[in-house]
Amino acid sequence: MVWFNLEEQALIGADGSLEVLLDDEITHKLCMLIEGECEGLGPSQAAQKYDFSKQRYFQLRTAFGEQGAIALRSQKRGPKRNYRRTHEVVRQIIRHRFLDSHASADVIAQKLRQCGLSISTRSVERVIQEFGLQKKTASLSSNP
Repeated sequence: MVWFNLEEQALIGADGSLEVLLDDEITHKLCMLIEGECEGLGPSQAAQKYDFSKQRYFQLRTAFGEQGAIALRSQKRGPKRNYRRTHEVVRQIIRHRFLDSHASADVIAQKLRQCGLSISTRSVERVIQEFGLQKKTASLSSNP
């Protein structure tokens, strides 16, 4: 019988123990699944012991069954790619900026929307800033 001691942050067995890093999320989740499925603790109690919901326990169990321990690693939330400012949209923004350097971001965004590209004015502003295509402002010089 192997179980995880939360206070000692160690896997405890009949013949000894093995320390686990405090931030080792994969091992903690795997221990929860082992205790819940193999040691008789059950899904509800195992999830509660490791501060997970019962629903998350079952999600992790399914992911582990399909992909193994690597599936227990937390994934980055949110979009995985920039789906609004695609390479084509960025190229078109730069193109419009060079064709008419006086056009505002709002005008460029409107032209792109007329061509069927979904883009906001703020996204156009970000591309212009990212590539350093802002309008030059006249500076006041002290020398006439």
